[in-house]
Amino acid sequence: MSQPPKTTLPEEPLETRNPSAREREWEEKTLRPSLARSPERKPEFTTVSGYPIRRLYTPADLSGWDPQRDLGMPGEPPYTRGIHSTMHRGKLWTMRQFAGFGSAEDTNKRFRYLLSQGQTGLSVAFDLPTLMGYDSDHAMAEGEVGKCGVAISSLADMEVLFDQIPLADVTTSMTINSPAAVIWAMYLAVAEKQGADWKKISGTLQNDILKEYIAQKEYIYPPEPSMRLVIDTFEFGVKHTPKFNVISVSGYHIREAGSTAIQELAFTLRDGIEYVEWGLRRGLDIDQFVPQISFFFNAHNDFFEEIAKYRAARRIWYHTMRDRFGSKQARTWALRFHTQTAGCSLTAQQPYNNVVRTALQALAAVLGGTQSLHTNSLDEAWALPTEFAATLALRTQQILAHESGVTNTVDPLGGSYFVESLTNEVEKGAWEYIHRIDALGGMIAAIEHGYPQREIAEASYQYQLAVDRKEKIIVGVNDFVSNEETLETLQIGEGVGAQQTESLRKLRAERSSAEVERRLDALRHASAGSENLMPFIYDAVKAYATVGEICEAMRVVFGTYEEIAIT
Repeated sequence: MSQPPKTTLPEEPLETRNPSAREREWEEKTLRPSLARSPERKPEFTTVSGYPIRRLYTPADLSGWDPQRDLGMPGEPPYTRGIHSTMHRGKLWTMRQFAGFGSAEDTNKRFRYLLSQGQTGLSVAFDLPTLMGYDSDHAMAEGEVGKCGVAISSLADMEVLFDQIPLADVTTSMTINSPAAVIWAMYLAVAEKQGADWKKISGTLQNDILKEYIAQKEYIYPPEPSMRLVIDTFEFGVKHTPKFNVISVSGYHIREAGSTAIQELAFTLRDGIEYVEWGLRRGLDIDQFVPQISFFFNAHNDFFEEIAKYRAARRIWYHTMRDRFGSKQARTWALRFHTQTAGCSLTAQQPYNNVVRTALQALAAVLGGTQSLHTNSLDEAWALPTEFAATLALRTQQILAHESGVTNTVDPLGGSYFVESLTNEVEKGAWEYIHRIDALGGMIAAIEHGYPQREIAEASYQYQLAVDRKEKIIVGVNDFVSNEETLETLQIGEGVGAQQTESLRKLRAERSSAEVERRLDALRHASAGSENLMPFIYDAVKAYATVGEICEAMRVVFGTYEEIAIT
């Protein structure tokens, strides 16, 4: 397996730095005697991702750096300091806690509770059968219904999920990928029934199938028809839902799979580039559909590496949209993103430590300029969050927003020698990966070669070796170990599956079977052609065809995907 490239703070700049006379004097007169008396704690300091960090950062680390060109002003290119001129002084980020469990009724109660506690946006977690395009009564769903998210099999479930929640007034993010077009059609049907104007509703559909092939592995169809479905949502969104983000290109799951920060950034942005290229091939106008693309990043433990990652992301996207694709519009240049704190950093051991981890990660996201944030709950290494744990996670955001003072000024770390140098090096490392993937023929070709999968696997392996050798300390896991703590956890009973099965039986008995079959047959025929499938999916949804039935109608035409083994 290939090693992660040594691009963040690489050896060449370390060797070719030209320190000032004052810095050399400090090293000789102050540093050297100090090290002789008391050596540093370890021979090398690195980020969580394993990249070396210097002892001290000075102007020598920013040789050639131009604050006008590379830093700029908030709300202006290259957006290093944020995409809005006032950032969180003007508007706080959306506090969007990820939630979903059991039945639609169970999750609706949690949504309404969180909104009553000051949450400002919804984020839906779906269970595994829904994510894989199966109904709750399918044999493949047994034992998984409602366990890792809410069970949604039909428009009837979606109507219950958003009961008493006005979709005209609340933005909703939905973490769904392969069946994204189906779930979105259900959401739009509920909005229509509520009387909401599609032109005004806002929210985000994850809809990022490329990261499924790279990291999360919840795919149904092969890449080409999957990408067709994604671009169908782009085209439909431009025409009908101009304020809705039709995709959230997700680095979160890439990082959760074990990537470094630079790999997360590079693979996510290169996925974004791939979607733009496919949209352009469809004939869409870049300055119409790209403003409906948003991003989703992880917030891991290394505070400054994460902040540098977000700042570099905005700069790369700006230059890519302007220079590579020729966009003329600032709305296209400006990268907008949601952040979720790192689930992979949470520990089952000493779980209350997770509150501290989450707070630090959330602070990095805020200082990095996020537009939306989810904070993980302390018990998520054990189970889905309890109401208490979810409330505490939300309070963490509210304390950051209203008590910490970090929202009082824009980009308070801007101009820091360390932060600016690290931003430059993260950007450089990401560009190297992007150019490498371009040389392979794009992201789909790279996936088929297993390139990003191998890079992530190797990075994950190297990190675990560092943990095993105690080069990286995880408090409560490989050091500072104490007696196990116990938590009261949320339990999802098997009764949800039985309840869903009965609901589906009644639905199928009461709907018009002939109408459902007619609309599914129209979808099958359209799938074999080249028409946009969203209108056909929407028609099927309105007749109360189920997620499983709609996905199966396309599955018989598109086939399914089997991953190439990575060696």
